[in-house]
Amino acid sequence: MVLLLSISVLLLLILTVRLSAFTALVITSLFAGLAAGMAPMDLVRSVQTGLGNTLGGLTLVLSLGIILGSMLSETGAIRVISSRLLGILGQKNAGTALMLTGFVVGLALFYNAGFVVLAPLVFSVAAQTRLPIAPLAISMAAPLSVTHGFLPPHPGATAVANALGADPGKTLLWGLAAGIPVLAVTALVMPRLLRNMKANPPASFTQAAEITDAGLAIPGFAKSMLIALLPVLLMAVSSAAVFLMDTGNPALEWIRFAGDPGNSLLAAVLCGLIFLGSNRFQNSSDRLSTSQIFEKSGVALGAASSLLLVTAAGGAFKQVLTDSGAGNTVAELFSGVNAPPLLLGWAIATTLRIAIGSATIAGMTAAGIALPVMQSTGTSPELMTLAIGAGSLMCSHLNDTGFWMFREWFGLSLKDTFRSWTLMETLVGTLGIVTVLILDTLI
Repeated sequence: MVLLLSISVLLLLILTVRLSAFTALVITSLFAGLAAGMAPMDLVRSVQTGLGNTLGGLTLVLSLGIILGSMLSETGAIRVISSRLLGILGQKNAGTALMLTGFVVGLALFYNAGFVVLAPLVFSVAAQTRLPIAPLAISMAAPLSVTHGFLPPHPGATAVANALGADPGKTLLWGLAAGIPVLAVTALVMPRLLRNMKANPPASFTQAAEITDAGLAIPGFAKSMLIALLPVLLMAVSSAAVFLMDTGNPALEWIRFAGDPGNSLLAAVLCGLIFLGSNRFQNSSDRLSTSQIFEKSGVALGAASSLLLVTAAGGAFKQVLTDSGAGNTVAELFSGVNAPPLLLGWAIATTLRIAIGSATIAGMTAAGIALPVMQSTGTSPELMTLAIGAGSLMCSHLNDTGFWMFREWFGLSLKDTFRSWTLMETLVGTLGIVTVLILDTLI
């Protein structure tokens, strides 16, 4: 009841009162805590914890990701990457190019990190092909969600697999079998329904360097791709090292350090300054200097401040719902339900996802609840991992930071964010459990 009332209040404040998303989320967080009976000072601490934890996990990744994205855009590197992909696949298949790129990036990076790296590519492809932004954005975001829920070595899927005692290799194999059909629908078919959706992203996010090939010696494809995917490579090496190296190996700690999302993005930024900051205009001895790159990146960072605040406020709302016991209450509803184990794991994760907002928390909590059922029924831990992963992606809405990131970055209305982002996430979760149940009958 508290969850339903809170969501109603949030919708009222945004749609009727016309408050900013940040202010509305903070007010709703306070309302949810008081309505649930939290002590006033406990509520204050909960809001502060949610804000702090969200900012602590996102500030470095978002900031460096925006700098890297701006750097790739201003130096022409993104144009090189997108042009080569479009040249191979054709402009009519721009969504496919973004899907493949998102799939590779999503294997190693958390959603937030992958999003900030790939979002500038969406704007670049949209500018080149004159295709609408919303469908391209979904083609980019869908593989990030699929890899999060289904595929190790992505940290989200790996965490649930470890909690259930699932074999990572088998989970990856079955995850590919379940995830590829889901990806085909959500990244290639669904975007066709969004062609008339209007997006109005912040101008500073879409400002690309207005440079012709004749005016700037733009970097080569290999160099551009290497810098763009360096965070992915570092994260992939880090993930592989965890499985291949002994935990007592001193080198493992340094590899994991280099593979941290923030550190890997920092490494990419530094490499970009070295290798992309030396492009010379053919009619001038000047070059795009380090200071010029950071000056242009500062514009995008300023625009991103509102995005960061809204995301942090969404984290506060999630924290209040968690601390008030909303997640535990929902979990207890399923404690005595008699249902097929895989469907039960999916339903628990789905309900927690709707109540709490965080896919990671929903997945891990559902794993703890479903583990005894899985063990007593002999259910495959690998398939249970996939079922819970699918449920943890369902019905993303106002209490999910990913919802607000997608809305603010691409400038969509609240209604259109539900029609695009929420629908995509729900399709991933629904089709995911269907393919998992089919796999259960075949293996």
